[in-house]
Amino acid sequence: MATNAIDQTRRMLSLVTYLRERPGARVSDVARAFGVSEDELIGDLDVLPMCGTSFRGGDLLDIDTDGDRIWWHNPDDVAEPLRLAADEATALLVAARAVATLPGLREGDRQALLRATAKLEAAAGEAAGASSRVSVTFESEGGVFADVDRAIAERRRLWLRYYSPARDELTEREVDPIRLFAVGHTYVEAWCRLSEARRTFRLDRVAEIKLLDAPADPPPVELRDLSEGLVQPAAEDPEVVIEVAPGGRWVAEYYPHDSAEELPDGGLRITLRTPDPASLRRLALRLGRDGRIVSPQALADSARQASRQALAAYGE
Repeated sequence: MATNAIDQTRRMLSLVTYLRERPGARVSDVARAFGVSEDELIGDLDVLPMCGTSFRGGDLLDIDTDGDRIWWHNPDDVAEPLRLAADEATALLVAARAVATLPGLREGDRQALLRATAKLEAAAGEAAGASSRVSVTFESEGGVFADVDRAIAERRRLWLRYYSPARDELTEREVDPIRLFAVGHTYVEAWCRLSEARRTFRLDRVAEIKLLDAPADPPPVELRDLSEGLVQPAAEDPEVVIEVAPGGRWVAEYYPHDSAEELPDGGLRITLRTPDPASLRRLALRLGRDGRIVSPQALADSARQASRQALAAYGE
């Protein structure tokens, strides 16, 4: 079953209570209780230690696992009554008011948030007055996220105007959303009615979005395991060889690759596979003097031509 970011947040909140009452719980039992895979549960456990009552006093959830059992080492410390400092109350109130204005937020959720905000204002006293003088405006991705989340919850189709950097063009398409997820950026996985295939869309590349009345009806698909990253090349994908100088060694950290051989100058010769080699032209332009495509030759020639065109544009 596809889950969205809201579902995951609710699950993680429930997980905190569940683990507090079951010290040393088995990973397999907890995953079964929450209806998720063990890998998904471990992903939640990787996030929980970054949550807590404050980042200033070490009051974060001290949760770890040995792969078989889960231990929460400081449940009593974190469970102490929460006392907000003035700056924390201000930040929380500003964030709550901003979220309440998001387009596409379900009305029930909006009203619940406004009630909670009113209670916090009463408790915050003078800090509430300071927070009223600060406002936040979300960039377009926030509105896109809200619309996608609502479409998933209500099982409705979306219309997108989407920018594809590989082709440098905007396309219009209708999609049936399947799930939201984050791997570096936030994405929606959906069944695209234009290509009649499953596609992944980065939210910050959505130029325009509309929630349609048509019901979403994606065909049954097996959700990909994203624990190894969004891009997972297949053995049959074309091979590309890139040489980078020391300043381009970061490529080996961000791109899945078959091998990375050390070069005498401190650089790397990286061999990788990709279903769309043309998309690496942008990488070559970004690297500049710190890297070059060695093979295939047609791609190397294409990257050089793109570089010349870019330089010519600057000359104009």
